[in-house]
Amino acid sequence: MKGVILISGSGSNLQSIIDNTAKIDLDIQAVISNKEEAFGLKRAKIENIPTHVLNHTQFPTREAFDQQLSQIIDQYNPDIIILAGFMRILTAGFTRKYVGKILNIHPSLLPKFQGLNTHQRALDAGENEHGVSIHFVTDELDGGPIIAQSRIQVLTNDTAESLAKRVLTEEHKLFPKVIHCFAQGRLSLKDNHVILDNQCL
Repeated sequence: MKGVILISGSGSNLQSIIDNTAKIDLDIQAVISNKEEAFGLKRAKIENIPTHVLNHTQFPTREAFDQQLSQIIDQYNPDIIILAGFMRILTAGFTRKYVGKILNIHPSLLPKFQGLNTHQRALDAGENEHGVSIHFVTDELDGGPIIAQSRIQVLTNDTAESLAKRVLTEEHKLFPKVIHCFAQGRLSLKDNHVILDNQCL
């Protein structure tokens, strides 16, 4: 299955996907970043994966940025678009165009802690557990139908940094598994509900 991956930073989830491409039936066509300094671009180049940089500060509106982003994506005609630490809010027009084809990973147990600073917010709220969610992208920020979650216990001595590190370990395990389900045709979105193995989740 052909995929395009969008990143903004270090690309550790991108690396976990690259390391598992043979197992998960994914052919990464391109990696696109909105930040030129994103280390994930170097990870892609090491693997000879085409890269693109689209600096969002060079566009007058979100719509203009998303339109250009869409043009780059469409060159590859991907079956799946993977947001792996892509720190841009996508417009409704963009998400609707690719509905059912975009997956995002978010470092919290959605619907808790949408947005940023999830680990500190989980600690501040006195949560006993925390984790990661993978969901289909819709025009609601971090609000699309949830596909899968992985949970960890919050320890009494946890900091935002220690929590982030343990959640990241779960991210690296869970994301390739979900992508594999999609690549096998076992996972889809229908009427805003997740369908896995012909059953509604």
